[in-house]
Amino acid sequence: MEFQKLAPNITVAFLLASLLINNAAIAQASSKDKKVIADAKEAKAEFIRVDGLMKNLFDKAYGYVIFPNVGKGGIGIGGAAGNGAAYQRGVLIGMAKMTQITIGFQWGGQAYREVIFFETKSDLDRFKENKIELSAQASAVAVTAGASANVKYTNGVMIFSQIKGGLMYEATVGGQKFKFRKF
Repeated sequence: MEFQKLAPNITVAFLLASLLINNAAIAQASSKDKKVIADAKEAKAEFIRVDGLMKNLFDKAYGYVIFPNVGKGGIGIGGAAGNGAAYQRGVLIGMAKMTQITIGFQWGGQAYREVIFFETKSDLDRFKENKIELSAQASAVAVTAGASANVKYTNGVMIFSQIKGGLMYEATVGGQKFKFRKF
């Protein structure tokens, strides 16, 4: 009986603690980080606006990282880079950097956003330990209405991208590397 009376208070205390931790993390962020965090919030809203089913992915994933502004270009040899914000159970836990090098037929430049979902704690931990590299075989799903309906995790990871602008022709081999920095 006593626990039933305390349960609502414990829940409120937990929610307040989560908000304080999240706000403390943002307060520690540099101005560059704050811009990436703000852009990541906008990118999340845009992913959900285009495909409303993605809201469920954001809500249920153990963690995710959003790269709101990735630039990509190449002529023969190419590359891409972007900064992102990492979340665990919806709470900001740190920042990430993505770099990519590709070789093959390619020409042009493009800007896009990318979100990587992690299915479990161990999947997110591998990312936080900088032990995840995505090869050419790990393909991103282009976000369109309903695109996320039947997508499944592969090795604990699910990737979505959304083109923001530019034009890129490519048939390449390469991979993405990540660096995580916690607050």
